[in-house]
Amino acid sequence: MPRHLETHQTHRIGWLRAAVLGANDGIISTASLMVSVAASGASQTQVLLSGLAGLSAGALAMAAGEYVSVQSQADTEAADLTKERAEIAADPAHELAELAGIYRTRGLDAATALTVAQQLMAHDALGAHARDELGITESLRARPIQAALSSAAAFSTGAGLPVLAFMAAPQAHASNAIVASALGALVLLGVIAARAGGSQNTVSIAKSAARMLIWGVIAMVCSALVGRLFGVALG
Repeated sequence: MPRHLETHQTHRIGWLRAAVLGANDGIISTASLMVSVAASGASQTQVLLSGLAGLSAGALAMAAGEYVSVQSQADTEAADLTKERAEIAADPAHELAELAGIYRTRGLDAATALTVAQQLMAHDALGAHARDELGITESLRARPIQAALSSAAAFSTGAGLPVLAFMAAPQAHASNAIVASALGALVLLGVIAARAGGSQNTVSIAKSAARMLIWGVIAMVCSALVGRLFGVALG
């Protein structure tokens, strides 16, 4: 039996989306929070505390949100599969015709479509309908626990960078360290996300990094303005 040697990246979609989203949110939200607090004139201790609070709260929020979202998708998939299983048991002839019709719309002639449908139904009827009628495949199935853990871990990793940079930098340059570490991490994240998604094109990788960088700059500039505004108003 010939081996399938081509490599594709669709199996990474679930965890890659959660990981990139979590890391991106961790970097931008935590760095922006710390920049905003620093711009308000707060002490070094208060800035650090805000970063640690943002890291812990954000990681838990990301995990909870990702779990609830992906679990809803998993529940929908389970309901659809239960319904499809019952329909196959109740009226297999209709389901066979339905599957053959799907293959005809994809370009097979009627005889070939029926033959393919019969063989797939005999091998794994539910699997064939899940894949070709419902669009549910094993590589793209909703995995809420995996998504939640990936999101929380990625957020914590991203959020930890500006916090560590702030702690390691001299006091006079601590705020600059937050910005520099966050922007550098966003560029790196954009490159990693593009490469993990299978992109080998330099332009595509650069665009991915630029998107991360631009939104990070916008978020931190706006946060700094808010911090300065309210810091002056309250002072």
